[in-house]
Amino acid sequence: MEFDIAQISRGFMLDGNFVTAERYGTGHINDTFKMSTDKQTYILQRINTSIFREPVKLMENFVRVSKHIESKIAAEKAVNPATRRRFLQVMNSYKNEPYFVDDNGNFWRCYIFVDEARTYDVLEKSSQAFAAAKAFGAFQNDLADLPGRLHETIANFHNTPSRFADLKAAVAADKCGRLKDVAPELDFIMAREAEYSLLLNELAAGNVFERTTHNDTKLNNVLIDDVTGDGICVIDLDTVMPGLPHYDFGDMVRTGTSPAPEDELDLSKVGMRFEMFEALLRGFLSTAGNFLNAREKELLPFSGKLITLEIGMRFLTDYLSGDVYFKIHREKHNLDRCRTQIKLAQSIEEQFDAMRKLNDSL
Repeated sequence: MEFDIAQISRGFMLDGNFVTAERYGTGHINDTFKMSTDKQTYILQRINTSIFREPVKLMENFVRVSKHIESKIAAEKAVNPATRRRFLQVMNSYKNEPYFVDDNGNFWRCYIFVDEARTYDVLEKSSQAFAAAKAFGAFQNDLADLPGRLHETIANFHNTPSRFADLKAAVAADKCGRLKDVAPELDFIMAREAEYSLLLNELAAGNVFERTTHNDTKLNNVLIDDVTGDGICVIDLDTVMPGLPHYDFGDMVRTGTSPAPEDELDLSKVGMRFEMFEALLRGFLSTAGNFLNAREKELLPFSGKLITLEIGMRFLTDYLSGDVYFKIHREKHNLDRCRTQIKLAQSIEEQFDAMRKLNDSL
């Protein structure tokens, strides 16, 4: 899909005049552009309203979160200009709204590009894992006292039993005739059904608590400073909403511990690097450990396995349903993604005792 970015840019109160724009990033859902004026660089995104069906509420969350973190920085009385890079500065439209609706009904948002930093689809060293996890933990810590409850931008986003029910419905329908391709993957996921309700059972029992969480903590959703190597800014705030801290840590384990991308075809390259898990755990606890209780901390290793399995079943559900959610770039792309998640979950299971012992020691 092509867009007239120059025309869309005129809907926002930007600094300077439009010069150029190019597609940016590797996200599955939204259309993202790096856009420059003659004075400033921005990120411009088309919100995928087939996924995020209430974009106004989504942007209310986005602004509340950004302004709350900005207020934390102000309270710290930090004089370093780099602290301004810790949150996303949203640009208003000429209607004084944090979004712009084009003539075709597309919802757009725009924020200032955070320079001298980058994201990593695959972490190259444990220090990056530590920095990213520390940033996500700090993000949760900053929002621990956010007043009021955020909107749920996607209902049951990390409700694993609900995701499992979606998979079973897709299996029963088999509307694309693909069920014959997925017997080993389906058997693996079905065999672990008893584990899928554990976190929600703990929540119902009052042992863990709902927090404000990011809910999509792929490691490429935190910017790493080019010079210092610190995690400086959490991005992609579409799914920031009420959740459990385990959702965030679990997705970090899923996306940060394997040396292979999530759609790797050579499954021999997929597995959990223990040193990366350790760096993630230490980094996350260094900031989120300020508010987590003992049971919440105890369940962190399990969350890595659970979220990996959950995302695996989501990829499998989408494959069986005709690839209607995640963007695909080749035939059986979602099935390939599912298979990497299963291989990673197997690796986590093989190392789980060591993961738990490390967590207990910390």
